[in-house]
Amino acid sequence: MAMNKVALVTGSTSGIGLATARVLAGHGYDLVVHGLLPAEEGQRLARQMATEFGISTLFSGADLTQPQAIAGLITAAKDTLGGIDILVNNAGIQHTAPLHEFPAQKWDAIIAVNLSSAFHTMQQVLPLMQAKGWGRIINIASVHGLVASVNKAAYVAAKHGLVGLSKVAALENAACGITVNAICPGWVETPLINQQIEDIAKAQNISLEQAKVALITAKQPLPAMAQPSQIGELVHFLCSDAAAGITGASLPIDGAWTAQ
Repeated sequence: MAMNKVALVTGSTSGIGLATARVLAGHGYDLVVHGLLPAEEGQRLARQMATEFGISTLFSGADLTQPQAIAGLITAAKDTLGGIDILVNNAGIQHTAPLHEFPAQKWDAIIAVNLSSAFHTMQQVLPLMQAKGWGRIINIASVHGLVASVNKAAYVAAKHGLVGLSKVAALENAACGITVNAICPGWVETPLINQQIEDIAKAQNISLEQAKVALITAKQPLPAMAQPSQIGELVHFLCSDAAAGITGASLPIDGAWTAQ
């Protein structure tokens, strides 16, 4: 069991973030749950996890596009739970369009949430980790931090940026007991992709199951999506002593997508 280490997982009210939060909670880490839920609903989720796993929790609905809201989130974690030992930057949004038609405000929003928010959270927590001589920062990038796909200009730019940011932070903090890594998932089983599957099924007049396989194998040889909890388990491993020598790495969970 973890000795009262505190983990902040951004975007942890659904998908990969929630699965990761649950994995860490199951290993005894206290938890800052964060996401765009109404306060009451978010607090209820945090309380449920506290009860289920016997840990301390805190909910924040901080708007990650606002640096001052991020500062408030870190202060609340410090005041309530005593600090942040593990930071998982997971929150992300997506919009697809060809670059020449890409709405400028969508570009700004995706860069703000998927990249700049990680810069601000890292800037806030690094001094806390440096003071303790221990820390783990895990940035949930994407296979799109390593390769590109059409119509995803902002997302690919942000995720490549997140991979680069992780490397810089790893270099700067290598002697401080702090590791910084990026996880690069390919297809992950989350509600985010259901619309894409439905669109393919409709367009090609095939079943949802066939559409799903078509969607996956268009990019990756492994004809199955990763489960969100598998991302969470890799996050947990990176927090362990066994992973103390892994820093500045970009670790794909992508069914051999980037091996091609």
